[in-house]
Amino acid sequence: MAVFNKITVLIGILLCIAANGVMAQDLRALARVDVDQSSLADLSYRELEVTLQLSQSVPYRIFSLSKPDRIVFDFKEVDWAGFSAEKTLKTQKVKTLRFGAFQAGWSRMVIELNEPLILDNAEMRVDQGKGTAVLVARFNLASPEEFEAQTGSRVNAGWDLPEPLDVIAPKKRQIGDRPLIVVLDPGHGGIDSGARKSGSLEKNLVLKFAKELKESLILSGRYKAYLTRNDDEFVSLPARISRARALGADVFISLHADALESGWATGTTVYSQSDEASNEASAYLAAHQNRTDLLAGVDLTHQSDAVAGVLMEMAQIETQSRSDLLAEMVVSGVAQSIGRLRKRPHLYAGFSVLKAPDIPSVLVELGFMSNESDLQNLMTAKWRDQVIRGIILALDTWSVEDAAQAQLLRQ
Repeated sequence: MAVFNKITVLIGILLCIAANGVMAQDLRALARVDVDQSSLADLSYRELEVTLQLSQSVPYRIFSLSKPDRIVFDFKEVDWAGFSAEKTLKTQKVKTLRFGAFQAGWSRMVIELNEPLILDNAEMRVDQGKGTAVLVARFNLASPEEFEAQTGSRVNAGWDLPEPLDVIAPKKRQIGDRPLIVVLDPGHGGIDSGARKSGSLEKNLVLKFAKELKESLILSGRYKAYLTRNDDEFVSLPARISRARALGADVFISLHADALESGWATGTTVYSQSDEASNEASAYLAAHQNRTDLLAGVDLTHQSDAVAGVLMEMAQIETQSRSDLLAEMVVSGVAQSIGRLRKRPHLYAGFSVLKAPDIPSVLVELGFMSNESDLQNLMTAKWRDQVIRGIILALDTWSVEDAAQAQLLRQ
């Protein structure tokens, strides 16, 4: 436990698992707090335990602040509807309890203390069967000096994003004179297992596929390929795009294999960003994201929200058509490789990982784990190899067409 006493800020990187279904990647559903199963209560005269029962796991962090002494819990993100201090507080160690929305994408709970407490340990326990989670944090009484030594300002929101670059280098559109940089994004990871069926987890299946695709791309000699995650780790949605941008991505391909609780779906599907979501996404990014990390080669730091939004929308117009063409090429390539696809294999959606205004991006739903045939395909090396050949064929075709269009724009 001593190691916790040396940490000013505890960061719990736990993924907010969204509602099941085809749109699960968007991660919009908020975790709800069960007030009847939550409490702030004494374990002993020297110990306080904070228990929060949640409908799903979420990323969280815990830190302390002084003047007045208080403990802060930040979540990404929690719905506090129905939660109350009256039902939850069962200790005299706490003066007041406040909670609510903190800033875009973040929720906060502040515990103002009657006496100094320092964090002993904290963990998010997840019920793998139900998908629910409980956050348990324990605190010990401390001297004012010990509390002050643990106190520090909060870590900035988006703790897993890369540091902004000191120099913004213009991103040049590919014209066919160099290897294409492809960033593959295996969905989910870490505590977020994604879909699950018959003992198989989506996060593992798509990571395996991504590694095989990366190897094949590199071996072709025509591509440089990278992954947003190389192992079983949680990477936030904004960080996935930021990592792609930091790698100089020419193309971003997100990989998933979802499952449906009800209904029936099968086959590979390719998504590109919907027009309706593009303007809304640009406005949101302009208002809430780090300006140095929105548009490669353009410094928006000193621009107003309106100007930054317009510049991103202009970039998005060009990128959207390139993404749509890439999606059509992937559909065609995979169809040639494995045969007939589902009736409407190219769809449009507002997935967060497709919202980069400067990187052509598609999301490939390799199949639906809720369909036994699709699940077997995902676990079969021969089928994966066929899909990989189809995606590489698509990238070969798209890169030539995209380079030709770029050459026309330069003339």
